[in-house]
Amino acid sequence: MASEHIVSSFDRDLEGIQAKVMRMGGLVEAALRNSVRALEDGDLEAAARVRQGDRTIDALNEEIRFETAQLLALRSPTAIDLRLVLSVMAISASLERIGDYAKNISKRTQVIAGGAKINGSIGSLRQMTHFVIKMISDSLDAYIQHDTALAEDVFERDREADQMYNTLFRALLTHMMEDHRNITTGMHLHFIAKNIERAGDHATTIAEQTIYMVTGQTPDDERPKGDTTPMATTGIEM
Repeated sequence: MASEHIVSSFDRDLEGIQAKVMRMGGLVEAALRNSVRALEDGDLEAAARVRQGDRTIDALNEEIRFETAQLLALRSPTAIDLRLVLSVMAISASLERIGDYAKNISKRTQVIAGGAKINGSIGSLRQMTHFVIKMISDSLDAYIQHDTALAEDVFERDREADQMYNTLFRALLTHMMEDHRNITTGMHLHFIAKNIERAGDHATTIAEQTIYMVTGQTPDDERPKGDTTPMATTGIEM
């Protein structure tokens, strides 16, 4: 009976932590969506709300880290349960980074509001954002449902997200070369696109964690990065 009690306590504690992860996921998806919408509308108040909301995301991440540490210390999980806990910690960290990217986008909105407009760039960013948010949503669904097929699908979609980024980068570079007045806006838009692309990378990491959690193995092949732009090898944090 004592053993069953410990197991039920572990499951209950883990369910509470997973609920926080899913709440965090919803906040992160909204932050990314709203940051790009604020950019599109030139809405500085909406951009400020995204930055303020990042505190809630950070606080949830800290709660999850604390509670998973307690779970490891007090419940002595078995091998498969240990994978569950470690996956939760990694997923929470990835979501926190995506929240940071949304905050970074909202900061750049302040800088480029009222500046030069580059035709087609905002529409491309919007399309890329919708694509990446779907990756995040599906990766979290795969995690909750223990759906490795969906996780592998998200893993494969990262190539397309990279290609969308590469295409946008080349378009921005062309505009900047044709008219020097586009350089400042073009550079900021490029960094925004890079933030969105990196959010896609973290969605893929969440998918990898699901595969690891269910099978005990990570995907066999190294994920080839489709980012072929010169900025990809600089190591600059954006």
